[in-house]
Amino acid sequence: MNLKHKFSDSDLKRIQEAVKNAEDKISGEIVPVIVERSGHYSEGNYRGSLIGASLVFIFMIIFDRYVITDAENTLYYDPVFIFIIVILGGVVGAVLPNFIDPLKKMLVSQHHLDYSTRQRAENAFLQEEVFNTKHRTGIMIFISFFEHEVIVMADKGISKVVDQKQWDKIVSELITHIRAGKLVEGLEISIKRCGEILLEKGFYKTEDDTNELGDELRFDR
Repeated sequence: MNLKHKFSDSDLKRIQEAVKNAEDKISGEIVPVIVERSGHYSEGNYRGSLIGASLVFIFMIIFDRYVITDAENTLYYDPVFIFIIVILGGVVGAVLPNFIDPLKKMLVSQHHLDYSTRQRAENAFLQEEVFNTKHRTGIMIFISFFEHEVIVMADKGISKVVDQKQWDKIVSELITHIRAGKLVEGLEISIKRCGEILLEKGFYKTEDDTNELGDELRFDR
């Protein structure tokens, strides 16, 4: 899926303007990043395969006990036939999660989802060069659609003076907006709040300050 299809040109312009306005008075860079998912989660396919094979085998037992009454159905009792049917059930169980996101998410542990999202956010922080500012004052707002997770990550110039609770509050409010179907509005508010926090902490814009990272929304690479 192309993530850009989720946003109209007007949406992208609103987000870009929000970044520009938030950075207007601060010595800092705010970088919004959105990815479709943070991992492949083959764990979900493995579990789906086991569940699919198990369900088919249980179904065959129930079918044998309560449905089949004719002993002449010898094919049903052929070990090779049983093996093939169970394998097919496993294959279907392994493939379905690739097409049904809620199913795959249900089959993946929350720990795995959290870990993958954190890893992807850290990679995005490096890929988008959020660290590459003169005073190490970059902030990344990272959204991963599949996991429904948001991470706000600040460079060391900011993180050493801003309490984590303030970022957590931004994350919570943005997630609330996303669940309400107001992603763009939520991003605008989050970006504005990041700018306000930097102003509160004294990160004022200087005469030699330049727009080091750009204002546009970054998508999955």
